[in-house]
Amino acid sequence: MKKLYLILLLPLLFVSCGEDFTSLSPISERNAQNFYETQGDFEVAITGAYDALQSNGTFGVNYVLMLEMRADNGANGGGATGLAATLQQLDDFEEISTASELETTWNQSYEGIGRANTIIARIDDVDFTDSNLKNQIKGEALFIRSLLYYNMAVIFGNIPEQFEEVTSPNVEINQVPASAIFDRIASDLEEAEGLLPPVAEGGRATEYAAAALLGRVHLQAGNPGAAEAPLRRVVDSQQYDLVEDYTQLWGASNEGNVESIFEVQYISGGVGEGSAYTDMYTPNGVGGGVGGGVAPQDVTDDIVAQFDPADERFEGTLEPDGDGGYWVEKFDSSPTTAFDAPNNWVEIRYAEVLLNLAEAIGESSEAYDLINEVRDRAGLADIDGNTPGTFEEKLLQERRLEFAFENKRWPDLLRFGVAKSVMANHLGISESEVTLLYPIPLGAIDVAPDEMTQNPEHQ
Repeated sequence: MKKLYLILLLPLLFVSCGEDFTSLSPISERNAQNFYETQGDFEVAITGAYDALQSNGTFGVNYVLMLEMRADNGANGGGATGLAATLQQLDDFEEISTASELETTWNQSYEGIGRANTIIARIDDVDFTDSNLKNQIKGEALFIRSLLYYNMAVIFGNIPEQFEEVTSPNVEINQVPASAIFDRIASDLEEAEGLLPPVAEGGRATEYAAAALLGRVHLQAGNPGAAEAPLRRVVDSQQYDLVEDYTQLWGASNEGNVESIFEVQYISGGVGEGSAYTDMYTPNGVGGGVGGGVAPQDVTDDIVAQFDPADERFEGTLEPDGDGGYWVEKFDSSPTTAFDAPNNWVEIRYAEVLLNLAEAIGESSEAYDLINEVRDRAGLADIDGNTPGTFEEKLLQERRLEFAFENKRWPDLLRFGVAKSVMANHLGISESEVTLLYPIPLGAIDVAPDEMTQNPEHQ
């Protein structure tokens, strides 16, 4: 019995995780055979799929560790002993395959994938009174699954593909390279784009969220030519624009603004739906640090030094801590209780589409115009081909400042092929000590040793 895929046994619905994934749904108190039969069932099920994006193993905490702390903008602020020891190992490229953060990220990402799989597998067989809603829910499930798989492929590289509903623990595990995952989710996002509405309420995914993510996936896969068309569709829609003041992008009062394309939704108030970012990144949380169940994040001197004095993004990104350092202003809020802030996670915004499109089309006057549109908002002078540095260096620097602490830095370093050199210089280590992929959790390999192999650099 391959318990690895019990987390994919989601012919049941849950908005909170049960200890046994084969038990009755905690919401419906009905088993799989009696669920997924009505439009209402699927409306509740898609809420459970969105909920997977909030979990600590995904956007709630661990994607921040894997994609932002890993790079040169942030650092573990919890020390190097006790509960924080594994965080320091992640930060220093010394992590081991038994680290709980890796296990949780793996399990909870696949849990969300499993929820989406079940919706996609069953929805076509159910009659809806609203066919548009049926298409929307299926498109949302495809989008959520693609977003989770994108992050897993960036983090772990070679991972099992599972795009069908699992109804038995005896599953054939097929470990594939990240390129195969990117190809499949690109196809899924094309389908999702055709199913999703152009506008949706309540922070739900839209056709333009799917198109924007599709462009991102193509870029990460090394296919800039394929990324151009979906990114242009977002721009040409005229649905989005840059918020005039960068500082007005952040916080609960600014969520769903004209620049926002997709946000992971959170709400405070002691209902278990709040976010931990204020506790992680600012001194204004009410949690207990690592011992309280969250990972405090420090700002590196390196990112502070990158800002031009005229860059208006600095004020919206960082705040002096009074001791010569800084904390992340983007995530400041007033949590109700520990790790219970109202801050949404802004995962896709229009500035990314503009810079992604510039990357997709390559060095040209149009590409510089797109970059300068972002720079103009920051109060900075235009750049062009005569500005010192290669096009790639200038674009990567612009992305670093625009998206600081938004989980874009590590994927960018990988995609631009500079992760080893940048991080070796940042940490004062050799390039051979910088690993590009995280080790696959030992528990996943132990369950299926004949089908699963470790990433070569961690063997």
